[in-house]
Amino acid sequence: MSAVLGRRRRFFRVWAWTIIFAATLGAPAAQADTVNVSVDQAVVMKLPQLVATIVIGNPLIADAALQSGGILVITGKGYGTTNMMALDRTGHVVMDKTVEVRGAPGNDLVVMYKGVDRETYSCAPDCEHRITLGDSPSYFNATLGQSGARTGGAQAH
Repeated sequence: MSAVLGRRRRFFRVWAWTIIFAATLGAPAAQADTVNVSVDQAVVMKLPQLVATIVIGNPLIADAALQSGGILVITGKGYGTTNMMALDRTGHVVMDKTVEVRGAPGNDLVVMYKGVDRETYSCAPDCEHRITLGDSPSYFNATLGQSGARTGGAQAH
């Protein structure tokens, strides 16, 4: 009788470990729930069916624009990590992802430090002013002002 009980215990142990092992293999990887985007750039993704609302945890880090056909455009606004949820019409969460915004890819950016002041240039192929988060306020505002004046002048003609 004790031999039968011993076999049953072993059977249940093996069965329990098999269930745990199978559940672990079936679990999705954490990376699959992360959307990576570069600051000042956008990525496009397809949404699940019946999405009515998109919620971004911190709109200073990322922005999302819902397009027709279930297309979502995510734009990197600032460095960091935030969350993004998609809700259906009843308010149920149908998707929950992490959005990670990183620096611009490539090696065409040059950062120049003048004491504590920082300036960023895009050097592809020639170096030109490029405002980036973290630049000194005087450089950032002057470059932004020049760009705005140029755009305004172009629209006037």
